[in-house]
Amino acid sequence: MQTPPEHAYPTHWEADVVLRDGGTARIRPITPDDAKRLVSFYEQVSDESKYYRFFAPYPRLSDRDVHRFTHHDYIDRVGLAATVGGEFIATVRYDRINDQGLPAKDPDDDQAEVAFLVQDAHQGRGVASALLEHIAAVARERGIRRFAAEVLPANSKMIKVFTDAGYTHKRTFEDGVVRLEFDLEPTEQSMAVMRGREQRAEARSVQRLLAPGSVAVIGTGRAPGGVGRTALRSLLDSGFTGRVHAVNHAFPEDLWRLDPEDVPAVRALREITDPVDLAVIAVPADSVPEVIRDCGEHGVQGVLVLSSGYAEAGPDGRERQRALLRQARSYGMRLIGPNAFGLINTAPDVRLNASLAPRMPGAGHIGLFTQSGAIGIALLSGLHARGPGDGGIAGVSAFVSAGNRADVSGNDLLQYWYEDPDTDVVILYLESIGNPRKFARLARRTAAVKPVVVAKGARHNGTAPPGHAVPTVRVPDSTVAALMRQAGVIRVDTVTELIDAGLLLASQPLPAGPRIAILGNSESLALLAYDACLTEGLRPQRPRVLASAATPDDFRAALAEALSADGCDAVVVTAIPWVGEGAAVSPAGSEGAALADALRTAATAHPQKPVTVVHLAMDDLAETLAAPPQPAESPAPAGDDPEPAARPADPAPAPPSVPPAPAHAPRPPAPTGPPPTLTARQAPPTRDTEAGPPRRPRREPLRIPAYPAAERAVRSLAEAVRYAAWRREAADPGRVPEYDDIQEAQAGADIERLLDRLTPDVPSGRSVPVPPQDAEALLARYGIHTLPVLPAPDPDTAVRAAARLGYPVALKTTAPQLRHRPDLGGVRLDIAGEAELRRTYAELTDFLGSPEELRPVVQSMVPRGVDTVVRAAIDPAAGAVLSFGLAGAPSQLLGDIAHRLIPATDREVAEQIRSIRAAPLLFGWRGSQPVDTAALAELLLRVSRLVDDHPEVVGVDLEPVVVAAHGLSVLGATVRLARPPATTDLGPRRLPVY
Repeated sequence: MQTPPEHAYPTHWEADVVLRDGGTARIRPITPDDAKRLVSFYEQVSDESKYYRFFAPYPRLSDRDVHRFTHHDYIDRVGLAATVGGEFIATVRYDRINDQGLPAKDPDDDQAEVAFLVQDAHQGRGVASALLEHIAAVARERGIRRFAAEVLPANSKMIKVFTDAGYTHKRTFEDGVVRLEFDLEPTEQSMAVMRGREQRAEARSVQRLLAPGSVAVIGTGRAPGGVGRTALRSLLDSGFTGRVHAVNHAFPEDLWRLDPEDVPAVRALREITDPVDLAVIAVPADSVPEVIRDCGEHGVQGVLVLSSGYAEAGPDGRERQRALLRQARSYGMRLIGPNAFGLINTAPDVRLNASLAPRMPGAGHIGLFTQSGAIGIALLSGLHARGPGDGGIAGVSAFVSAGNRADVSGNDLLQYWYEDPDTDVVILYLESIGNPRKFARLARRTAAVKPVVVAKGARHNGTAPPGHAVPTVRVPDSTVAALMRQAGVIRVDTVTELIDAGLLLASQPLPAGPRIAILGNSESLALLAYDACLTEGLRPQRPRVLASAATPDDFRAALAEALSADGCDAVVVTAIPWVGEGAAVSPAGSEGAALADALRTAATAHPQKPVTVVHLAMDDLAETLAAPPQPAESPAPAGDDPEPAARPADPAPAPPSVPPAPAHAPRPPAPTGPPPTLTARQAPPTRDTEAGPPRRPRREPLRIPAYPAAERAVRSLAEAVRYAAWRREAADPGRVPEYDDIQEAQAGADIERLLDRLTPDVPSGRSVPVPPQDAEALLARYGIHTLPVLPAPDPDTAVRAAARLGYPVALKTTAPQLRHRPDLGGVRLDIAGEAELRRTYAELTDFLGSPEELRPVVQSMVPRGVDTVVRAAIDPAAGAVLSFGLAGAPSQLLGDIAHRLIPATDREVAEQIRSIRAAPLLFGWRGSQPVDTAALAELLLRVSRLVDDHPEVVGVDLEPVVVAAHGLSVLGATVRLARPPATTDLGPRRLPVY
């Protein structure tokens, strides 16, 4: 059997999980010290549940049973427990068996019998499903490939746990017992089930925080002012619909209600007889552990810690923060903070402002998450300035500022907002991403149904906030931005751009294409908008310049005409205060309101096309457009699915005074089908996602975003155009091809042997290079064949190598400082014979150094083509990344490299090849012969499959890859391997620990 060192307690099996009802539990291996806990747990299980577990009355556990259930070797016998408050609420165990169902004697036996027991009070919370995910992962780690379980027919709940898990299973009935056997290899269905449960559980946990029935503010000061008293005032001023309690151990004993707030005042949480759903904690950090204990014992569902003095304060504070997280989770509570700014929910049946924000934002459909309180204030203030009041253009559905985000993070809010019908646009300000792979997965899924706009601070190495534990970033920020865009995320750089993009996306439909009409009463402003459109890769039409004395009716007519045109996908209206005589003059105080009414009237008749306004010195215009119109002005329903007009192939020509768009300007793909809208959405099917949640059609008064600068308006509109194009493409993301010649199992065996041989003394997580011959063999398993290379330590050996390969040949140095640097003279090509080879060898060594320094090699010549580079790597900031570019210093210096997340689809790879700026060289630039991009795409897909199938492969570098007119040649290859981390985003669901 296994060796004794592997019997050590496996700490990496410990995990915190969110259960179906939004509470949390800790899953960990059972140890001999758990004997008393096991007995206490069993005493609280009903007789019926005991009968279902043991198929007979079993009122108590014997000493032998307790010993057997608490002593494991963690290989052939494993037990896991789910705990809350340190006590067991459920257990699961497996015992390795042979084909006859007897205890296994042979380490090659790959089957185990599994059994569960869940305390009755916790049944229905999804505990067994979570335990099954984790025990299955443990079994796979220990070489077990199948589970068998015997269940009484009446135990329908447990049968459902097994059959709903998504594994391939077989079900039989014999001797009054249902026998279930299922493979543990994850399937597409099992992953979808696991992620669906994860989404529902984490969304529910956030929903409990945002919609509490009662709130206790712990640390409420006795005098006005202070953090606790401020949080209490915010809570009351917002009109919170639930119960509120003020808690402070220093309150006088005769104080029962706090004035002037007139809320119940208590000295300890236990004095509150009613349940408390959310605790807002504003006490010194040293006092927080005692408060958390009181909250856990009282059954509080979640805590918001406003207190500072944690990870942002240094190493001691970081340990204090980790202890806080462990303590909160041990009681099944979610934690926002510490050092948090607060949370807000504007829903009319909640009206929660548990934050330090001075005012409650207006209700609307923008969801906000920030990790910074200062940025949270800026966002709320900026939105309020652009559209105050309920129903305005800048209304917020929910706001969370998580501070050090020890527990609840942006990922949790993405889970919640994905299915929240009251949130149309998600805005995130992130300073760190704790689980990048999960973020990319959740962002892709959420972006398929609603826009996700992200600004990321601390974008460079060494600038992460001290309160955040984040992985080291090895790729440039531009690469992270490109990968975000691949996932459908709208990446912006500033808080202003967050607000600008959010307002347009929350109030306007998505454009059907990049064709932009521009109209207004200022030629200069129109030209600025035109130039901005070209800069952003849009296709602006000839600006229509109205007279400076144009009236609101003139604007209305011009806008209606532009919106009805077939060649228009969106309209930018530019406006300055107009001048004129007689009836054309409007009073200064009402001209903006009159123009806003005219623009609304025209836009209402064409609700499928977005409109944005650029104004100068017309603040009343922006305010009127942002506010909800009067009921009489609200657009009447015009059918659920307005059909856009047919569109011609080309936009109108540009005016002579404005240069036409350059031929190389980037252009979004042409749209197909009706434009998507944000008022009646349906999630398109996307890779690694389930069908989107049902969306409630929403008819609301038309609001139009207004901007004080043309560049800001156009930039926001361009983001909407690119996002709409991504949405259309996401409906058909392509596929990950299957290749018949891929030998996945054999490659896995090769990798295991190589790791055993190369990493006996290598620290965990450290990668090692694979010897060249082994790397070539491993790549060949995936149909990636490299051109043979023969060493040439001296001229005679070089001649023999050339004779073996056949002339013409190449002579290359492999010294690290000269590798892949033909510009330094370390590569000599087209050597036709022995004499030339000897002469070239002498020149190389005389000029660059001795053979021992240069490490020369001889390689056959291949057909001429374009030299490219294909790489794949595991990056902690982005996950598995596939990279492509042309070989050589210019591409590296200019950063002309395209990146895609792994696994990449055929459609993504084709777009990746065309996305680099030097792509014309592959397609016949200036009369050159086009190269075989189909073969290049296949190579990229094979590399993607290799890295995706085997997480031990942490680096693949193919350089150069010469792509010829027909086929390609891989001239150099390196591979790096590492033991995979104990847990990944592909493993069982678990909460992260920062």
